[in-house]
Amino acid sequence: MRDLSALKAKLDEHQAEVVHVGQFDTASIFRERRLRKDQFLEWAEDPRFSNTLAYWDSGDDLFAGTTFGTVPQAIDLSSLRPYPAEPGAVAIIAEMEGEAKELMPRQVLRRQLERAEAMGYLVKGAFEFEVILLDETDLSVRDSGFRHLKPFAPDNKCWSGTTAATHAALIAEMEAEILGYGVNLFGLGVELGPGCLETTLGAEFGLKAADDAAFLRLAVRSFARRKGLTASFMPFLGAGYPGLGGHLSVSLHDKISGENKFSAPDGTTSPLAQTFIAGMMEVVPECYALCTSSVNAYRRLAPGSWAPKAVTWQDYTFTTSVRSVPSAGEHARLEFRSPPADCNTYLTMALMLAAGLDGIERDLPHRPATQAGGPDDVPAGCARFPRDLYEAASRLEHSENGRRLFGDAFVDNFALACKAEDSALRKSVPDEERRRYLEA
Repeated sequence: MRDLSALKAKLDEHQAEVVHVGQFDTASIFRERRLRKDQFLEWAEDPRFSNTLAYWDSGDDLFAGTTFGTVPQAIDLSSLRPYPAEPGAVAIIAEMEGEAKELMPRQVLRRQLERAEAMGYLVKGAFEFEVILLDETDLSVRDSGFRHLKPFAPDNKCWSGTTAATHAALIAEMEAEILGYGVNLFGLGVELGPGCLETTLGAEFGLKAADDAAFLRLAVRSFARRKGLTASFMPFLGAGYPGLGGHLSVSLHDKISGENKFSAPDGTTSPLAQTFIAGMMEVVPECYALCTSSVNAYRRLAPGSWAPKAVTWQDYTFTTSVRSVPSAGEHARLEFRSPPADCNTYLTMALMLAAGLDGIERDLPHRPATQAGGPDDVPAGCARFPRDLYEAASRLEHSENGRRLFGDAFVDNFALACKAEDSALRKSVPDEERRRYLEA
């Protein structure tokens, strides 16, 4: 960060005495350093951080890399935001430089945003997450071996006014916590299943859309823990719980005029949006690991779930992978409904954008709206999603589209990360599996 005067001025503007500086890694964990303002400014003269973040999994185990040490960082001044968990604190994102730069999720998204801008577009996006609250602490989940977890609000029904009224104070406190991080929160309310809430974000341009989503999950998790609860974005907790999605809505806007290019005068899905969808239908099945990179996320794709099993699309329909929301005005958008709630926000947005822009650049022919109505349907001409993480990693590894759009270095490293994650759980045996086969 060369312009320390601008950085200092920004800290003074926020009356910041403490800085939490870090970045979200491949496993969507915010890896940070906490520094007092003067020490942070001293560090910022030659900012460096461990490159192991590019090679760490969710269990803090290394899956790749040859040399490990500190590498230069680029501090993104525009990312600075309040940090309400600590009085007088702010958070700011620093990005890897050097070899690791090609591997980190935020930089992968940045490259796609720059590509869109070169094509004349600004990108607006917004995430929506479902989350389960459990009546468990960090100690109680471990004491139970993560089994027989007690749900919070076990009587909840989908969109229940009774649940909303009963827990209004807690929901309002959570909302204040999320807003305190500078997150553009559109709505927070109850959803389907015990302890289930839905968090809907307002649309933002560029990196802030993914940053907001990443910080929202941090805010919800930490708030729940302080309340003696556990917030889970795990895509499928098991019988009795719904699958949890991480839906992403995107629209393209003219770089000069700001006009929403997905809008159509007749209020239908515009030709540009249909070309964008065509790109998604070709690229997403090959690169699905970018948005679905945990072993558990593939349980959400079990038959009978609400999660779509292939790249399908229709206007307004909730059971397709791509839900078009057409409009003659500014609200036209495409919603990618396949990602799970634990998706990496940067890689998910990068995948949707890379695929859609590819459709536009190559002027791919429009695909007719999918006629099949159910999430389990895989209509003719629609590629089925991978059935597990290993298959997804293998598809990505061998995808010419993936290598062309994301680069060999990223594809090789991320495919290896996914295979390592899959391998870590290959020998784990669920209770239900023992119950089914132990005496067979």
